[in-house]
Amino acid sequence: MKYNKIILIASVVFLGACTKLTERLNSETTQGSGGGGGGNAAALLQGAYAALNDPFEDQSLFWAAQEHSTDECVGPTRGGDWDDNGIWRVYHNHRWTPDHTFLTDTYRALAQAQFAATTVLDNNPTPVQAAEARFIRAFVMWAVLDGWDQVPFRPSSLGDLTQTLPEVKKGTECADYIISELQTAMPNLPAGNGIGRASQNAARALLIKVYLNKGVYANRTAPTFSTSDMNQVITLADQILGSFPAYPGGFTANFFDNFAPNNHVIGNELVYTLKCDNATGFGGNNQSRWYCGLHYNQNPSGWNGFTTLGDFYDAFASNDKRRGGGAGPTVDAGYYTGVSNVTGLHVGLLFGQQQNAAGTNLLDRKGNPLSFTKAVALKETGNNLEVTGIRVIKYVPDLAANFPANNDYVIFRLADILLMKAEAILRGGTATAGPGGYGATAPQIVNNIRTHTSRGLGALGTVDLEAVYKERGFELYWEGWRRNDMVRFGKFLAARTLKPGVSDNARLLFPIPNEQLTINPNLTQNPGY
Repeated sequence: MKYNKIILIASVVFLGACTKLTERLNSETTQGSGGGGGGNAAALLQGAYAALNDPFEDQSLFWAAQEHSTDECVGPTRGGDWDDNGIWRVYHNHRWTPDHTFLTDTYRALAQAQFAATTVLDNNPTPVQAAEARFIRAFVMWAVLDGWDQVPFRPSSLGDLTQTLPEVKKGTECADYIISELQTAMPNLPAGNGIGRASQNAARALLIKVYLNKGVYANRTAPTFSTSDMNQVITLADQILGSFPAYPGGFTANFFDNFAPNNHVIGNELVYTLKCDNATGFGGNNQSRWYCGLHYNQNPSGWNGFTTLGDFYDAFASNDKRRGGGAGPTVDAGYYTGVSNVTGLHVGLLFGQQQNAAGTNLLDRKGNPLSFTKAVALKETGNNLEVTGIRVIKYVPDLAANFPANNDYVIFRLADILLMKAEAILRGGTATAGPGGYGATAPQIVNNIRTHTSRGLGALGTVDLEAVYKERGFELYWEGWRRNDMVRFGKFLAARTLKPGVSDNARLLFPIPNEQLTINPNLTQNPGY
């Protein structure tokens, strides 16, 4: 029920920035016979960047599909709150249909962003503007490929779009097209990392995702990983590492600085982010990453919705600083100066009694201790329904800004790049030392992450694919990568907490929304739906 309050604002931002786009595009097309011409490339590029905000930042769209369908996130109904006709419960237990509202909205929003990027290319952009637009288009095409396998595509936004249907790119053909687009864009993109803007390292990071998952896109049920693809991952990762100071200089002293309101300045590990700037009003629903879990009586107040699972919390070592937690004036791994000393709120995974800055125990609205529990159900009843579930505050709340907050939204980070390199080595790629001393082997890479002071852990004696999978969970929770990882590692369909049955193979893909099948007969429903 809470998702409505920000989507409308995001839609205004999107439509205001992309004045030629309609609210609802037909499979990434139509706005009438005029197509997408007649605009200014610079303004259209700004609109294309703005078009990314809604699908990637809103808590009900792409992020929800990647998190609520996994072992990392659940959206319980709390009495009459957060029911939304059961749509969150359907996500977690893999019972979505082709009419699932949020999946339909996500597919449409990604199509809009793809169209916005194509429009830039049709309006005499400079080589740099064209490269940025190609990156944006490739990014959203990858998101559709990863989730649905079928990507409607038009090479141009010009002409009478009502007379021709977009083609549909699938599987490895689509992956190869995305790779070619990124390779075309690369020479004209700005060098280095992309803090709020496409860049060469942003393109390399996206290429890594495509190469690492290419075997998945060829065969979702039994992927294989070619040595050549894994070597591409390693080569691209080394190129990104060359933009960072030598180890340990690429890591932040505080893990949560990467998600702070000024993370574009202090988040040393950022490779690509979506810009969020309260002064200019540019950004999407980035506040939802803390609003969705915080209780109404916490400061800042939240929507008392999403939680993680007790099993996921218990998998962390107790001294893993990435887990954070704590409450009140106690200084611990979750204590974040500027927030904790002002409000009592800590960051990380919030478990147990919550306090204000003075150390006074908080209560829920029923007068119960505001003490978050590991136990949580898909449908909560009873007197304690407001406190069930461990809350996740990975993004440090911006106490000064309203909508949007100043936290850049993180897409790619250094640790993700390193873990993908380690995975590629274990999947048959050739190990390389690479620049900066971040590690030449999978154990060295993973242990350099774990033993950095910002993580605070000891080295693992053995690093295999299972260790890499677990480390990705500890490192990247709540960042929208969990479904992608679980599918690639063969974990997605398994039974788990609040999902007692093994899912059918069909659930490795989302269904094509019925509205899109009606619009574009070139689309066909995915098997099993």
